[in-house]
Amino acid sequence: MSKKNNKIDFGFDFVDPKEKNILVSKIFDNVSKKYDLMNDILSFGLHRAWKQELINMLSPQPHQILADIAGGTGDLAKNFLNNGGGKADVIDININMIKHGINKKFRNIRYIVGNCENLPIKENTYDRVSIGFGLRNITYRQKALQEIYRILKPGGRLVCLEFSHIQNEVLQNLYEIWSFKFLPRIGSLVANNEYAYKYLAESIKMFPNQEKLSFMMTKANFSRVKYKNLTDGIVALHSGWKI
Repeated sequence: MSKKNNKIDFGFDFVDPKEKNILVSKIFDNVSKKYDLMNDILSFGLHRAWKQELINMLSPQPHQILADIAGGTGDLAKNFLNNGGGKADVIDININMIKHGINKKFRNIRYIVGNCENLPIKENTYDRVSIGFGLRNITYRQKALQEIYRILKPGGRLVCLEFSHIQNEVLQNLYEIWSFKFLPRIGSLVANNEYAYKYLAESIKMFPNQEKLSFMMTKANFSRVKYKNLTDGIVALHSGWKI
């Protein structure tokens, strides 16, 4: 979370904290119908492999219950169940994203409308928590991490998949061109929303790097915190345990 004069980052802009949730919600309202398609196009399908890496790290078991935070249409939750998990709750603040997930109909998934900073869940509820490409959009990220820690059972694990900071300079330069020149244009053509994908590129640039996010997780009381770069750090998997 970046701050400037008591305001908070929204892409490259700084807005009142109360305004960020509204702005993010509007973006996802507008792109919800094409959300899954745009993920395939913009990542060249790589997001599926990245998410599978997250599922592998969760190591689903039949007795486990997952909370998929900022879970949108529920693709991570479905993957968790398909790979041997027991049950899953998809928790997202955006009703339209939730509706698109419900329309896909999948057994053993419950959809909950809720704010990640104040989850409507009892403590020590879940064996596993996932959050895929959602932490960037949360206003108070540290508070959200503390809430995730609260709802995990002792011995539970958080795995967070998020865009991160690329390790290769050549790839970084190419990625910048792709993100700021082409990504918004494709967003305009496919999802009829250039602004949403301009925000996406900016929010990635503003997000804490691997070491800073690891520190935030440690600050939220997670133990054995570690991260794994995927595709040279375009994304990273962060993991922590509630001991």
